[in-house]
Amino acid sequence: MISTIEAGKVAREAIEDKKGEDIKVLDIQGISNVADCFVIATGNNPNQLRAMADEVEEKLFKEGYRLHHSEGYTAGEWILLDFGNVVVHLFDKNQREFYSLDRVWGDAKEV
Repeated sequence: MISTIEAGKVAREAIEDKKGEDIKVLDIQGISNVADCFVIATGNNPNQLRAMADEVEEKLFKEGYRLHHSEGYTAGEWILLDFGNVVVHLFDKNQREFYSLDRVWGDAKEV
């Protein structure tokens, strides 16, 4: 199994394949005990967000990461994918701006 940071990079590539925007991979090791890596990205509509989520799940599964839990897939405004030490947040533009996770985790190192 690849490292959590490498898994974050795989997730970023999967999101790029589906034309996701403003993708950030944050190393939160030592900042939080929730996870080691957050991936945050924006999509333009619910269908794109679902496609991004599906692609991330498929690519990380191939690397040995299993999806533990997901939220928001049906609504398609904020999809959270929990792979244990890697957590992926896929937002539409309004939700990303409102929750501003980039700012909340501003102390994290961007990979």
